[in-house]
Amino acid sequence: MLVPKFSTEAEKLAMKRWNKWLTIATIGCLLTIGGLQGRSEAAGFKDIGGHWAEQTIDQMAQQGLLDGFPDGTFRPDETVTADQFVKIVLLAFTDKFPNGERKWKTSFLQTLSAGNQNILTQDYRDFTFKPNTVGYWAKPYLDLASDLHFISKGQFSDYKTSLKREDVAEILYYLLKETEYLEDETYSLSAASHFGDLQSATSRQQKFIGESMTKGIMEGYPNGYFGVGQYVTRAEALQIITRLQTKSKRISVKNDNNAFIKVVPTKDGSYKKLVFPDERMLQAYEVMEQAGKLRGTNYDLQETTLRLFRNAEAKAQSLSGATVEARNSNEASLWLDPQFATYGVTVRLEDGVLARNTESIRKFTDFLFGYDADIFYRQFTDACARATAKGILETTTTQIGNYSVETRLESDGKTIVFSIIHA
Repeated sequence: MLVPKFSTEAEKLAMKRWNKWLTIATIGCLLTIGGLQGRSEAAGFKDIGGHWAEQTIDQMAQQGLLDGFPDGTFRPDETVTADQFVKIVLLAFTDKFPNGERKWKTSFLQTLSAGNQNILTQDYRDFTFKPNTVGYWAKPYLDLASDLHFISKGQFSDYKTSLKREDVAEILYYLLKETEYLEDETYSLSAASHFGDLQSATSRQQKFIGESMTKGIMEGYPNGYFGVGQYVTRAEALQIITRLQTKSKRISVKNDNNAFIKVVPTKDGSYKKLVFPDERMLQAYEVMEQAGKLRGTNYDLQETTLRLFRNAEAKAQSLSGATVEARNSNEASLWLDPQFATYGVTVRLEDGVLARNTESIRKFTDFLFGYDADIFYRQFTDACARATAKGILETTTTQIGNYSVETRLESDGKTIVFSIIHA
């Protein structure tokens, strides 16, 4: 580099100022470059620089969720094992404090059922969030995940096994069931049907894949395949957990029926999302909810079935019943079947059943039939009277307004079913 000669004192002073500025600028540039080069090692991992998941790995390392290897590497492209995945999933629902202690996120606790909250606050109140130092390191995490019903201990013969994509989808399915709600299964399977390899999965695995895809947590590959049978890398696992942890990072899945969706309670005490075929069936569901409340507390709404009980004792016996007969001991029910666009009323022909449940039944059927509601109710009461008197009833199908109504007496001679199908 050629350095100009300066003859005057002013020129020499200017040169000194130039050299000083150049030195500061050079140091600044070196610090900036050094910062960029060192960012990939901010987490202490020397093999993630330039990796597609570098930012995700850095972010999760800041939360204290990651473990690397003694040689300072993270090995992002190695396969993730079941025990590693379960551990990071659990820790993702915690906050880490400066003193190194962890605590469950309040938002996570609020998503859990009362039973699972009790498990955490009672059975696992002394949980340290740390691996075992004696014995199998992952046992504390697997025990907790199992007790919360996130996994079953028999799900894998060996939790040190590498996870395939359908395995991860299965874990997500049960985790979401306990912490959020399940998507409409019919819609999820339909949305996932575009995967070219979906049929290579079992029907059970397809359900898991559809759920994880529709929730926006897992996605397919550019070739149009989900990747059934392929192993999940450690980097991919972190991307999945990041989406599980932060809903804003999930992949938006288009749903053409957004106006006809409702989250409903399920039989096991959790929730699931239902997609109704049209606005009228969605409205019918809401009317069904109102019909149940007309019986005070003597009703139970699970998924798309409203069960009506004689009294509180009968309801308690049914909900805690040890036999199928006890669990199905309700005296009447109103129901919907979104998949087949069918509505229905089921009644057990016993003394006082109609008297106790007429108001609820009429609330529901008046909405369905409108001006033709009285026609349906006359047919309904007549069929119940004939079946009660004779113990037999011929199956018939009649047209009432825009609906086709099938009336059928079950083989027990006591249960009469009215299936209402929109013509």
